[in-house]
Order: sequence, then structure tokens, then C-alpha cells
Amino acid sequence: MAGAVKVIPNDAQFQPELTNAGSKLVVVDFFAEWCGPCQRIAPVFESFAAKYPNAVFLKVDVEKCRETAASNGVSAMPTFVFLKNATKLESMKGADPNVLEEKIKKWYGTGDDDEEEPLVKGHLELSSVIAKSGCECLNESDDHPLEHCLTSKGGFLESDCDEQLIISIAFSQNVKLHSLKMNGPPEKGPKNVKLFINQPHTLDFDSAEGMEPVQKLVLGPEDIENGNLIPLRYVKFQNVSNITIFVADNQGGEETTQIDYLGFIGTPVGTTNMAEFKRVAGKKGESH
Repeated sequence: MAGAVKVIPNDAQFQPELTNAGSKLVVVDFFAEWCGPCQRIAPVFESFAAKYPNAVFLKVDVEKCRETAASNGVSAMPTFVFLKNATKLESMKGADPNVLEEKIKKWYGTGDDDEEEPLVKGHLELSSVIAKSGCECLNESDDHPLEHCLTSKGGFLESDCDEQLIISIAFSQNVKLHSLKMNGPPEKGPKNVKLFINQPHTLDFDSAEGMEPVQKLVLGPEDIENGNLIPLRYVKFQNVSNITIFVADNQGGEETTQIDYLGFIGTPVGTTNMAEFKRVAGKKGESH
């Protein structure tokens, strides 16, 4: 039932709950009966379950679910773990209700019942970890700046005095990037694109032209119009704090370039896919 906290009675019940949650945020309270801070924050946790009804709130007693606690790296109580699509996003130790709610808000998303399923299994759309205050775009139009293309709620990014753009995207925590999406109109959408990562400052156009990128992309009209996933060389994008996108030109040789939506698919660094953990760890009783 939405808005209710579910207590997990044993290790075998944890993974099915993650599967049933689908793309919803799962917030897990790892607690112990003897833990004073756990008892004090318990009613707050229940109030958050009512306040954020489209997330799934679970309580796990570490004494009864030792394997689940160990697989999530729980070493102190309470520990709160945040997951989506059975992928661990983040954890926090301690019973600070304000910090707990901040993290719930961070990962909650829109809270819609019909949120989309993940585009790539085991990966997330990373809009929640884009640090917008650290983002920058060179040659953006005053009327159509970068922030307009970082959501799918209308608006677009357009270049100003010519077709080129340099987009610098910072993340609030390091991420592994699997792919990106770059939607735009058939004539004005990006064509030749260079990708750079972990630059100490925003590149200028001369530097972007001359430097060797981590990856070059040549996009076709179908990539831009249909919103196709644009695969990245995953091994090259394993610990990304920022990504710089140099758009050299557009599909139709137009005077300005337009991007309707720019999105990133991947996972925060240091997360654990719990389905993969079970496979790697083997069955109970097996030795390695």
C-alpha cells in the first residue's frame, strides 16, 4: 500500500521487493531493536513514507537480515540506503531527519506513478545528479540557454552567433556514463560532436578544436529526431565528475544549432547493482 512502511522479515524477501518496486525510489532503513537513534527516527521515517507515497519504504532488522545488511555495507545503525531499478544510489549513516529528507528529495524525481522504465537495465537517467550551478554553456542564446534542454518540459538550447556550442556539465557526485541522448530538429540538431571529461575548467573553442577528445560522435538525423540512445565507450567514462560537449556543426549547415533535450544515462560511482551482487557472490554456502 502506498505510503506505508514494509518490514522485511528475512533475507529472501529483500530482492523481490526491489524487483516489485521497478523504477520507483526505494528507501531502506537498516535498524536494530536495541538502537536508540533507530527508535527515535522510526516515526519520522513513517511520516516520510506518507509524504512521498510513490517511493517504497522498507525497514530491515540487521539481526534478522544479516546477509542483506552485509551486502549493502551496513556497519552502523541506523543506515539508510537509496535504490532505483535494484541499483544502489547512495547511503547515509545516522538519524538526522533533515539530511534523510534531503536525500529522499534528491532521488524521488517527479514521483509520478507512471515514471518510465529504465532505458538501459542497471542504469539510470542522471538528471538528479547534475549540479546545475556548476554547468556552463559558451555561445548560448540569451533566450534559449542551457538549462532549457536539461529537462523535457519544453524549451530548448540554441547557439547564438554561429553553429558551435561548448557545453560543460558538472555532476554532484562522480558517475559512470553509459550513453547520452541529444534530441533536436532535423536540420538544426548537432552533427559532429567531441566529448571531454574531467576538465579543470570550461574549454574555449580553440582548445576544443585542437584537443583529442575521449570520444568523437558523428550523429545522424535518426539519432537527433528519434531520441535514440547514443552509446559511449563505457570503459572511458568510468569516473566522471564533469563532461564537456563540443558541438562543431549541425545536420543541415544551419546558422544556429538547437538541442531540445540533453540527457545522460549511467550510474553514480560506488553503487552496487544488487541483482549482480547475488550472481557474483554465488549461492549461500559456496566458497570462493
